[in-house]
Amino acid sequence: MRTNIFNSFLFLSLLFLSFSCKKEVNGDASYQCPMKCEGEKTYVKEVSCPVCKMDLKPIVEKDLKAENMGEIPETSIFNLSSKWTTQNQEIIELQDLKGDVLVVVMIYTTCKAACPRLVADMRNIHASVNDESTKYILVSIDPETDHPKRLKEFAIANQLDNDQWIFLQGEVDDVREFSNVLAVKYKQISPLDFSHSNIISVFDRKGVLVHQQEGLGVDNKETVAAIREVSKK
Repeated sequence: MRTNIFNSFLFLSLLFLSFSCKKEVNGDASYQCPMKCEGEKTYVKEVSCPVCKMDLKPIVEKDLKAENMGEIPETSIFNLSSKWTTQNQEIIELQDLKGDVLVVVMIYTTCKAACPRLVADMRNIHASVNDESTKYILVSIDPETDHPKRLKEFAIANQLDNDQWIFLQGEVDDVREFSNVLAVKYKQISPLDFSHSNIISVFDRKGVLVHQQEGLGVDNKETVAAIREVSKK
């Protein structure tokens, strides 16, 4: 009888130690940026993301459960509450784009150098993908100049005036918040000129970042492949 009690106690002790060890091992990878700016990188402490400066969130099973149930994951841009005005003067939230694959770039219409090339890259991606369920989103980093009428004129001039192409003007703070999510850095260097990152981002139908392309005129095969992959889901 004593032997059985001892064996049971030993088994429970080992089980507890095993659980504690697992918890300790997982403890060094408990926190992650909600926007996954650094991919799957995790942290021991609940600090701020070095990229977007948002507070890191604990990794919990409910995120996977929500994703499987079709709810908006915590890493989705659809959780942002900002409101935007399109080139057609419609007021939308990012969650209004749920259900479409999104290809996003940040530009400004008075740019004479990088932005025309970014727009050309977007057009090349669009031509290669050839899928009507994909939306191409161009967010202005100069909302004071790029009012809806100007964005509409820019869309027409660049033959981007159809339902697949959406230009967005937002409040200055909302634009800055979104740029942090995309890891796009920009700085105004004159009244009509900005220095900025050249990044094209791909989001799945739930608004989760799945791929980024950085640079101008780069090979877009990986970007096109990423869009086609998430379009199947």
